Amino acid sequence: MQTPPKPLDYAAFAAELDALRADLDRRIGIEAHSHLRRQALYGRLCTALGYATAWLGPNPLSAGLIALGMSARWTIVAHHTSHRALDRLVGVPRVETSKGFAQGWRRWLHWPDWLEPAAWDYEHNKLHHYHTGEAADPDLVEEQFEQMRTSRAPLWLKYVVIALLTVSWKFVYYAPNIFTLHRRELARKAALVEFDPTATQADVNLVRAWSPFGAEGRAFWGRTVLPYVGLRFGLLPALFLPLGTEAALFVLLNSFFAELLTGAHTFLIVVPNHAGSDVHRFDSPPTDRAEFYVRQVLGSTNFRTGGELNDFLHGFLNYQVEHHLWPDASPLLYQQAAPHVREICARHGVPYLQDSVFRRFAMMCQIAVGTRSMTRSTTLTKAERRQSAMNWPVASPGTMEATHAMSAGAG
Repeated sequence: MQTPPKPLDYAAFAAELDALRADLDRRIGIEAHSHLRRQALYGRLCTALGYATAWLGPNPLSAGLIALGMSARWTIVAHHTSHRALDRLVGVPRVETSKGFAQGWRRWLHWPDWLEPAAWDYEHNKLHHYHTGEAADPDLVEEQFEQMRTSRAPLWLKYVVIALLTVSWKFVYYAPNIFTLHRRELARKAALVEFDPTATQADVNLVRAWSPFGAEGRAFWGRTVLPYVGLRFGLLPALFLPLGTEAALFVLLNSFFAELLTGAHTFLIVVPNHAGSDVHRFDSPPTDRAEFYVRQVLGSTNFRTGGELNDFLHGFLNYQVEHHLWPDASPLLYQQAAPHVREICARHGVPYLQDSVFRRFAMMCQIAVGTRSMTRSTTLTKAERRQSAMNWPVASPGTMEATHAMSAGAG
């Protein structure tokens, strides 16, 4: 018989995490800036080497380097900068903070991507991070794949759909989805309508988002599609025309393959972060900051961590637990915090998930096709937490019919 864990002291757990963050902030300081700059340099070098060889002929090396540069620019540089990781540091240029990075015309200089910076900030930094695992989380895999999960289509066909989505998700789904959610938020604010957490998870009509015949579609094409396509598949290949038409064509082909590769890479390191039968989803918002901390651990999973190259290839998204505890921290802080956070969680009995990215991808696919379901947690008030004994879900991975409930301990 398994010995039940002791009740969780929420306040003590949160206090230790707060103390750890304060200590790391003091010790790391401005070093976080030089570290992030170094990651940005690695990404630019990948891009430069990719294009420097792309004109020689279609090849996986050039396409892969271009793709890796694109991935790093999003997942490391834009991601952490938009989260205000450098905003509080003294001496950091404004253009390297959230107030100046990718703003206005600099969008196409700092972060040329399908994702509009303001839309990304709303969908990811606000909705996803502060509603992780809730119905209002637009990145909740179990909800986003609900139609496929309940479909009677053969399993092999579902996996084919995932494979196709893996290489195309940025421009087929993610970019129009976040663009539409952001426009809804702007319209809501203009009409002075209160935030409705259930409305954010409503299905986005991707056909309407892509259609140039409606206002929403025209805005998406004008602000994102045409500028990006013109830059990536028009201007950049045209720069190689002095080397010949064939050279420009080779750059165009390598750019196209790079688009598919960066789609697959980012899907692999982004989507599985909060999916799996051992990952929690929640029925309502947290009651306080302490519970918010607990939820970020229960609702996130790390990949293999450690080592400059390993972390760079993972886009520093392998520190997902630490990133969700402190979204506004730097990648360097996550590196140094991870072993301490893991130890704190172990001491307090809070499950800390960490696996290879490929195993987490397989577990995410199980959720997407409907052979497994996520762990369900019930939100308790602070008074209920004090009166209840903790009962962490320790059963084997669930199915669509089997979910778990968690009651929280003292604290």
